[in-house]
Amino acid sequence: MAKESQRKGRSDEAGGPAGTTQPAGESRSDRLRLRAAWMYFIEQMTQNEIADILGVGRVTVVRMLADARARNEVRITIESELAEIVRLERELEKTFGLQQAFVAPLSSPDADPISAISAKTGSFLSETMKSGMRVGVGWGQTLFGSLPYISARSLSDFKVISLLGGVGVARRFNPAEFAWRFAQAFQGDGYLIPTPAVVDSLETKIALVERCGLQEIFSMADDLDAVLLSIGGIASATTFYRGGFLTETEREALVARGAVGDLLFHFFDRNGALVDHPINDLVMSVEVDRLRRAPVRILTSGGAEKIEALLGAMNLIQPTVLITDEQSATRMLQEHHAGGNQGNKS
Repeated sequence: MAKESQRKGRSDEAGGPAGTTQPAGESRSDRLRLRAAWMYFIEQMTQNEIADILGVGRVTVVRMLADARARNEVRITIESELAEIVRLERELEKTFGLQQAFVAPLSSPDADPISAISAKTGSFLSETMKSGMRVGVGWGQTLFGSLPYISARSLSDFKVISLLGGVGVARRFNPAEFAWRFAQAFQGDGYLIPTPAVVDSLETKIALVERCGLQEIFSMADDLDAVLLSIGGIASATTFYRGGFLTETEREALVARGAVGDLLFHFFDRNGALVDHPINDLVMSVEVDRLRRAPVRILTSGGAEKIEALLGAMNLIQPTVLITDEQSATRMLQEHHAGGNQGNKS
């Protein structure tokens, strides 16, 4: 059988002409069909292997492959940017042991990736959130930007738990605001941690958790179906830094100890290890060990200043789903293959 490969398909969702980039709102069936075609024709995987990876039956794989050919999505030559996106997604999955990777295309290499990643995130969450789920959420500009792209609907017994305390000043990007609006999108219940993001001492933290009724909220993190997280980079003035919780002296001390970024204000190094700094003991957020227990761990982030943080996060949180942009994906893979990070491939 002659080796066949995937070419760029038509944008069925938007009704656009061939030759245009597929929109962020592509359907799940479109994505599965394209992934199945890529695995079969490019990676030469068997239909049974594809069925196991995608979590569908072999008959479904056969149907998807037939549909891909009927839609002229499979030809002899590769001639599309879409094929490169799928290649990046598959390489991310294999390199870092991910169940799924989603790569958002950019209009140009120097474009701000936040809006593209946010759109991809909103589309994924719209299809993934189900009734009865308990979802722990972080915060940040990327997560907040995903809200307009979420298809709101009513889910029964849907709970959203903020994984960290609020901030000291009222701003657009804060943990409480995102958690509450995310819960509202699915008409679910929101659970917030009504404390500052950082406290003045370990004694204060213990007192707030044990004596002020917060233990119940924190304990909910032990029984989550999914966590939705983003990361901050240490080199730039992050949301956390701008909020006034981290002085420049503290930031420089963290950098000196190898910090490359933070996850829920837990600062970590390139290998994914928490750095030795007092601030990691003073943040009012759920511990990383608890987050790793969630069967679905979604990490959405990107940008040139976050590449090292993204590589560290692969070990720190061991995400099952990564949503990023094509430039970040390319740089992550380049730096990993250059030998600077072992990833979490299993």
